[in-house]
Amino acid sequence: MTTLNDVAKKANVSKMTVSRVINHPEQVTDELKVLVFNAMEELNYRPNVAAKALANNRTQIIKLFILEEMDTTEPYYMNLLTGIAQELDTRHYSLQLVTKNNFDIGSCDGYIMCGVREKDYEWIGRATKPVVLFGENRHGYDFVDSDNQSGAAMSTQYAINLGYENIIFIGIDIKELFEQSREKGYTETMKKNQLSSKIYRFENRSRYAAQFIQENWEMFSPNTIFVCSSDRLAIGIERGIVEMGGNIPEDFGIIGYDGVFLDQIAFPQLTTIKQAVIEMGVACAKMLLNKIEQAGAPQGEVLFQPDLISRGTTRK
Repeated sequence: MTTLNDVAKKANVSKMTVSRVINHPEQVTDELKVLVFNAMEELNYRPNVAAKALANNRTQIIKLFILEEMDTTEPYYMNLLTGIAQELDTRHYSLQLVTKNNFDIGSCDGYIMCGVREKDYEWIGRATKPVVLFGENRHGYDFVDSDNQSGAAMSTQYAINLGYENIIFIGIDIKELFEQSREKGYTETMKKNQLSSKIYRFENRSRYAAQFIQENWEMFSPNTIFVCSSDRLAIGIERGIVEMGGNIPEDFGIIGYDGVFLDQIAFPQLTTIKQAVIEMGVACAKMLLNKIEQAGAPQGEVLFQPDLISRGTTRK
């Protein structure tokens, strides 16, 4: 049977380096990881993860909770799940996607929780293992998120710079911090440019945004742009404008938010604020595993700066 010493000799490194590559890959250079992983592959070496877990009193399982309706957020969470799973795989952890009803069923080493709402925090407090949230919060939990305020400010300023006179914010009708941050990015940018804000909010489903345009078409004069809090709402706005015969992007512009697939299937394709969702998933997993290794020590927050992707729903 191939041993750790065999791998170390093959890679011409120390046994300690091989152990660090296997157990803490974030602590070594990419060059060393390539050397060790190549040696492991040539020698068909497989770390004894089960023995390690037993020795450390670990399960090597992370539980992922998604606490909001998936049908209003897909394919967003599939990208997040990809990032989380990729990072856990490099650290020999498995991932369980579980529901709120299965919170106490089965053991794990920690939790990643997504779509958390204010009503959930009392329930989350029951967790006996380390917790990391995907989404900013004011309750002291470690979290990873996109800089929502900065993203909305970016899209609003871009709309102003393009010369649209009427800049309307289409928000998600939910009293949660991520939405408040996006609306704040819009209102502060409008105020900075001495412009009046106008906000409409809907459930995060495209049909409501489309219906809003169709029923209030006479309200919207040419040279109007809709800055939206999600690509799903933006697609609805776009559909409504097209059905009413509006000219996109010359007379009516649209900017979405998320940049995860839906922006690309719209026609014209959406200008959007793109979040680094896969990378944020990786960061969630890294933060939680570090927290587990450090016996639950606080990890703080990580905010990712989103990017503006210009496409067919705004002027060039």
